[in-house]
Amino acid sequence: MFAYGSLLWNPGFPYVEKLRGVVRGYHRSLCVYSHVHRGTIAKPGLVLGLDHGGACVGAVYRVAESEWEPTLAYLRAREQATAIYREVSAPVAIAGGRRVQAVSYVVDRGHHQYSRRLTLEDTVALVRQGVGRSGHNIDYVLRTHAHLVEMGIEDTFLSNVAALLADAAELRQPVLVTKAANEASV
Repeated sequence: MFAYGSLLWNPGFPYVEKLRGVVRGYHRSLCVYSHVHRGTIAKPGLVLGLDHGGACVGAVYRVAESEWEPTLAYLRAREQATAIYREVSAPVAIAGGRRVQAVSYVVDRGHHQYSRRLTLEDTVALVRQGVGRSGHNIDYVLRTHAHLVEMGIEDTFLSNVAALLADAAELRQPVLVTKAANEASV
């Protein structure tokens, strides 16, 4: 499994190994209107998707063979709540010049939840308003950004969004979130 967003800090499944990896042909983007986990239809939030073009540094998880089917079922339920992503097998470059195939979730540009290109201001406004069954959209973005920083991964756009959200995180009201809902990101 290739992780580029909340799966980095909240995989929700057992794994044997987590390695830094790069997938080419896609980039990390706040391009998915969240109607379930980080927003509602009336007040959508924004979550990450792998969008076409560029490259994305993230992590690849190796799962025990005995855990593969349950893990895949879990990921499909978590990531495909509204069928915004296409499940693909993508080559991921890891240390030592090796390549592995990993399940990845790529945004479907034809889906009504695909946001296309938003300005920084519009992105921040959507994230600020988003609250869904998994909690505040602000928390999702700030936790993802913090984890990328911990991993030494530079994402300029996400850094700019996080900088504008930092004050808003201090001012918002807490939301009660169940453990099951906290495991999802769409």
